[in-house]
Amino acid sequence: MGELMTIGAFAKASRLSPKALRLYDELGLLAPAQVDPDSGYRRYAPGQLEQARLVAWLRRLGMPLARIRDVCALHARDGRAAAAELRAYWAQIEAETAARRDLAAFLADHLARKDPATMTSTPQPLTIRYAALSDTGLVRASNQDAAYAGERLLAVADGFGADGASAAAGAVEALRQLEEGAVPAGDLLNVLEDAVDRARTAVRGVAGTVPEEASGTTLTAMLWTGSQLALVHIGDSRAYLLRDGELFQITHDHTLVQSLVDEGRLTPEEAASHPQRAMLIRALGGGAADGEPELRLRDAEAGDRYLLCSDGLSAVVGSGEVSRVVAAAPDPALAVRDLVALARESGAPDNVSCVVAHVLPAAA
Repeated sequence: MGELMTIGAFAKASRLSPKALRLYDELGLLAPAQVDPDSGYRRYAPGQLEQARLVAWLRRLGMPLARIRDVCALHARDGRAAAAELRAYWAQIEAETAARRDLAAFLADHLARKDPATMTSTPQPLTIRYAALSDTGLVRASNQDAAYAGERLLAVADGFGADGASAAAGAVEALRQLEEGAVPAGDLLNVLEDAVDRARTAVRGVAGTVPEEASGTTLTAMLWTGSQLALVHIGDSRAYLLRDGELFQITHDHTLVQSLVDEGRLTPEEAASHPQRAMLIRALGGGAADGEPELRLRDAEAGDRYLLCSDGLSAVVGSGEVSRVVAAAPDPALAVRDLVALARESGAPDNVSCVVAHVLPAAA
């Protein structure tokens, strides 16, 4: 064990204060090697420095004490398991930070649009023509996707887990209340928040409590407000915009593999064939992946074409083919049929769902 260190010497070596060491002892995080039975004075073994420094580093990350206890316990038995737990914690922090960043951007845009100083002339009145189609595909026994298109709402959800179909259907159904009544521009943020809360409640009602077995769903939806589209997105279903002949992906996949691409640890080409490319780090329900959706506002233009789809399309059909079909189809109903047909021609190993909307000038 070596010569024991006083609490003062150990605190200096570990970069933890004596007060912190006493707290960690009380919490069972870092028990001293020896406690004087009369004075209660603590002494530590030099071999405890590694654990003490680990605790200090984890605290600097902002990790809660209860989770630090779990990491330390794993570290004593299996370093790889401890590393995996740390990565999972940091992925959660990054997801929560991204959600707050998205909300801040949405709120800033929302507030700017209400400022009379930034308002321009009345935008051109627009309308949408739309269609939705969902297909089981050629491999899955059942369809856990849900797709919806209406005068105000476009939505795609891709469920997973034993009750994935119910989770997807529940999320979309919760948003369908947005079809009812007008949404004042100044109340858009609150209306969307209420709708997302209803969707989350619906999903959690069927999600289960065991993380490894929990059901959940992706959700990508757009609320049409006359000249703008409010986007709600979580998971790896996608939204695309075709404008001036070019197709743009306007959502960001909330997957482990996409996070590795963002960090520069994988190339997009490597990500496309990665065995964990469908592992979600954010979804509605789904245990540890349960998170907050992104919110966006987008200005629409006459001639825009929007596509919402589950990964049953985007994972098997290239963006070039998708762009060709969305651009060429004279109406949304034909576009969704052709897109599903392309997925089936590519083997359709997953359920396939598509929503297409054309933005048109409103009739005079």
